[in-house]
Amino acid sequence: MNNIAFASKTTDAQAPLVNVELGRTPARLSESLRAMVTAAIMQPAKTVGAVGRAASELAQVAFGRSSVEPSARDRRFDDPAWRDNGYYRHLMQGHLALCRETQRLVGELGLSASDEARARMVLGMVADTLAPTNTLLGNPAALRRTLDTGGASLMRGAAQLLEDWRHNGGLPASVDVSKFKVGENLATTPGDVVFRSEQLELIQYRPQTRNVRGTPLFIVPPQINKYYVWDLAPGRSLVEFLVQQGFQVFMVSWRNPTAEQADWGLQSYVLSLEDAMRVTRDIARSPQVHLLGACSGGITSAALLAYLATKGSDWARSLTLLMSVLDIDTISDSSMGLFVNLETLNIARTLSGARGVLKGKDLAKVFAWLRPNELIFNYWVNNYLLGEKAPAFDVLYWNSDTTGLPARLHADFLALLESNALARPGALTIAGQKLDLRDVTCDAYIVGGSTDHITPWQGCYRTREMLGGKSDFVLSSSGHVQSIVNPQRNKKSSFVTNGGSHDTPASFEQGGTTHEGTWWPHLSAWLAARSEAEKRAARQPGSKRHPALCDAPGTYVMQEG
Repeated sequence: MNNIAFASKTTDAQAPLVNVELGRTPARLSESLRAMVTAAIMQPAKTVGAVGRAASELAQVAFGRSSVEPSARDRRFDDPAWRDNGYYRHLMQGHLALCRETQRLVGELGLSASDEARARMVLGMVADTLAPTNTLLGNPAALRRTLDTGGASLMRGAAQLLEDWRHNGGLPASVDVSKFKVGENLATTPGDVVFRSEQLELIQYRPQTRNVRGTPLFIVPPQINKYYVWDLAPGRSLVEFLVQQGFQVFMVSWRNPTAEQADWGLQSYVLSLEDAMRVTRDIARSPQVHLLGACSGGITSAALLAYLATKGSDWARSLTLLMSVLDIDTISDSSMGLFVNLETLNIARTLSGARGVLKGKDLAKVFAWLRPNELIFNYWVNNYLLGEKAPAFDVLYWNSDTTGLPARLHADFLALLESNALARPGALTIAGQKLDLRDVTCDAYIVGGSTDHITPWQGCYRTREMLGGKSDFVLSSSGHVQSIVNPQRNKKSSFVTNGGSHDTPASFEQGGTTHEGTWWPHLSAWLAARSEAEKRAARQPGSKRHPALCDAPGTYVMQEG
């Protein structure tokens, strides 16, 4: 077939992926809000008390005696006018006082943990939306800019608002896309596409050392984003770093699906990875690989190894999981756990079913509302009120360069989340094989981010207990994406390890050792210790059976979302 392979879809389209008997009825946001309102009505003393406290604090604000201050991490009120100008100080304190008392009341109503967390999240979104900093008269910096430019800043902001409304789904642009181009100043580490299937392209990076590690590294990125977060730019590329450390690096680049690929499910992706891993082993002349997956790519990687274990295929020397939660029960009250239970998911499920594919940009909107101050209103103020261009930052460009999810894959992920099937032996089936993560017995390297709001590190830590082999956990000091893009020149980064005994996130932290800098060299040393002996680097990419098809970054990454 001229180096093109196709994964079988027959079983994927016919057999259920998840054992529905193990499914759980997902909680709904509306139910949580109804529970909050009901509790507030049934406990009038607490509700009246909260109103009284709010009125009292507003009176203190009016008379200039309030001590309410924004948190140190809240950058919205950095302008000196919020401290020095009486009008703005009262406006800020009044807003913060109402937010504080609303959140306090929710905590007093005796709601369940999940209902309380959902209510807090929604009320927080409302409060962030109504913040005075989002208006011209309520933002001293924006008002000053308007006066200084004679209104020109507002004119620029209005033009940018219209542009975003037409081309960015109504959300403010987070990045100046004109400054970046994949293959020119992004994804520039030299490599070659050595395999192409319907679902993916496989990139082999060219060696930059005389000798290479005997065990190749096979990287699986998330399906909802393009792969080059691993290869952003020179000095900010994990791929570049690992190649320079002597590793043979192979990268999966997912195809951007259309409605024609609506029936691609998790099984399709697992089987396509099996094909690509087989090619990697053939080219590297190695019976085993180091498998590395992140986020949903980590979920798929874990399922792949569990599936291979059912067939007795011992292809993995190690498994590295970055920002991947496999046990959803551990994050039920986090942003990701709440996101799983929102009606938005059912809306998204309907959209992906009707269109055949869930657009990455649609999913990105939902995630943006989980952190509206950082991901929406920060750019609202910058782009529209101040009239500034969106920043030119490579990570933000990558984040906006999304791919879609086929309707079947989207439904499969939802089924996994709602049933927590990966945490239940035999609940997930691939190609007729019931999977058990305890059958994955290779060593594992698991990374969580201390400020990760999507896959909380406590949930990542839980993976240690789910796999059948020895696992080492590393806690990065960054968030979801920043933990991956963590170059050596980042002086603010650090990570925590714990070589002692620990069985909970708390005990890991208590007995942990903090290391300055990025965890990249730590991973490199960990992988090197588990690699076959070094050998001379190949002079040509690919192999006789799998010759190079084109230069990296390939063709699939260029497909528009």
